[in-house]
Amino acid sequence: MSESIQIPIPIPIAIAISMSALLFQRTVLGGVGNERMKISGDAIPNRQEDEPLSIGQCATLACILEATIPKPGNVHRGADFEDLCLTDFLVSAVTIGPAMDAACDAQTLGGTVLQAVRATRKRVRTNTNLGIVLLLAPLARVPRCEPLPDGVKTVLGCLTPEDARDVYMAIRLAEPGGLGQVESMDVADRPPADLLAAMREAAPRDRIAQQYVNGFHDLLDVCVPWLRSGVDSGWSTTDAVIHTHVRLMHHFPDSLIARKCGKAVAEAAAARAAKVLDAGGPGDSDYSAALADLDFWLRSDGHRRNPGTTADIIAGGLFVLLRDGELTGSFG
Repeated sequence: MSESIQIPIPIPIAIAISMSALLFQRTVLGGVGNERMKISGDAIPNRQEDEPLSIGQCATLACILEATIPKPGNVHRGADFEDLCLTDFLVSAVTIGPAMDAACDAQTLGGTVLQAVRATRKRVRTNTNLGIVLLLAPLARVPRCEPLPDGVKTVLGCLTPEDARDVYMAIRLAEPGGLGQVESMDVADRPPADLLAAMREAAPRDRIAQQYVNGFHDLLDVCVPWLRSGVDSGWSTTDAVIHTHVRLMHHFPDSLIARKCGKAVAEAAAARAAKVLDAGGPGDSDYSAALADLDFWLRSDGHRRNPGTTADIIAGGLFVLLRDGELTGSFG
């Protein structure tokens, strides 16, 4: 079996022609993932309070942070896959910004998803962010003055057949791995009139689809509070994200692993994640050793055991904290 490549990856300097690209340079080259960022209350030197990040910038920065933090089993600065590297994720992070910025305007949810996937596929040869885009698009459509739990339910309650058509088109364009074929509402078939009906059909085998059905419960009511609690406890952003990632793997067996390798392997991954949590927490030697063991096991079958759905939910959680001004730090 081939193994993932474990080498340090130099970060290329992107051409800064937009604020998203500028954030790309400052956060990646500056190593924001290894700095402590704080929740609420802490002012950023030389930053105007009336200049929050745009929704598109929040989306880009959330994706950059998710990609660069060394979560077990995922691509990051020190670990590429044979057919996918960190630069692919960074380029993808920048390309979706404009679509997310336009999400609250006249653009539909399906249009947002399709625009983001099209922009990504123009620059990246494989699927890097379909799950993230499907999570961020409904969140980005909620006006910033509205709380997300109520707002996202309103967004999902106003979907049209055009949304279903565009989302199906985006999924086909992204070509995600491990989908297989199903008898009802397969993505290769004609799109249904009701996107939520398709998501309900897919929910038992896909946790991203499940968010559309449960009002984004796992993301808003589980992931976000866990991230917030980790940083509030004094952990670095890196430690808070990694610990939350492992907790999510334990509580919600990764659906990408299940689709690619079977339910039993996904449950085995969840059990191994539990051993990491039982070993302690960030800063404990036993925890670090167990985390390394989990990472090795996840990479030992090529990248088929990649907990990609869990990483997508992490990106969504980071977006929420950035969008609401709770996750702050020195970005420059």
